[in-house]
Amino acid sequence: MGEVIVVTSGKGGVGKTTTTANIGTGLAIQGHKVVLVDADIGLRNLDVVLGLENRIVYDIVDVAHGNCRLRQAIIKDKRLEGLHLLPAAQTKDKTAITTDQMRKLCEDLKKEFEYVIIDCPAGIEQGFKNAIVGADRSIVVTTPEVSAVRDADRIIGLLEAAELRDPKLVINRLRSRMVKAGDMMSIDDMIEILAIDLLGVVPEDDQVVISTNKGEPVVRDEKSLSGQAYRNITRRIKGEDVPLMNLEDNGGFFGVLRRMIGLK
Repeated sequence: MGEVIVVTSGKGGVGKTTTTANIGTGLAIQGHKVVLVDADIGLRNLDVVLGLENRIVYDIVDVAHGNCRLRQAIIKDKRLEGLHLLPAAQTKDKTAITTDQMRKLCEDLKKEFEYVIIDCPAGIEQGFKNAIVGADRSIVVTTPEVSAVRDADRIIGLLEAAELRDPKLVINRLRSRMVKAGDMMSIDDMIEILAIDLLGVVPEDDQVVISTNKGEPVVRDEKSLSGQAYRNITRRIKGEDVPLMNLEDNGGFFGVLRRMIGLK
């Protein structure tokens, strides 16, 4: 029996869907059988991030309403053994699925997959309630912005109220140079405010945008720093003790030169 992990944020635009895609792809790279579930009904994007948008025939609403069998709606990634997607519907009706239907769907998926990773819609409405109802664990994604951290704090409270204890934190798009200059919240600041354990930190990286536009999650890029950050996160999800990467900005050429001559 597998486990269900919901990836949520509260605020939109913090990289939740990108994080979901990279975690799922990273686990599949490590040999696990994974299905990603897009619970963002009406605003699906996970299919695009994974490069599977042209293969959708049925979706999560079709499964819930009995229009097709679960296996008919699941798309298998031909490029990576073990990676699968259950896409969201594009209907305007956000209440097209009930919490009971979502709970049953999660139970069915757990029988076939080691990891069921759910991309939760932004906000705290019905879509959020559906996304968390069948989850065993939760991951909260935020960026180092006051509004995003405040929304993450609200979401953490709702997760704990729903008895999803011990959520883990992913800090996305950290810019070490801005942190050093005092223009961005630090990792310690966010951990102190949110009071949950850190799962990983993903640095700001243009390669994320490039990879996403190609439909190839950056975790597959062995050379990128953000790809390494996501690979580390997937290993921590599995319980491995992986230290945080050093994300300190080296200050460019002059920074290197200063250190070479003994200046800090």
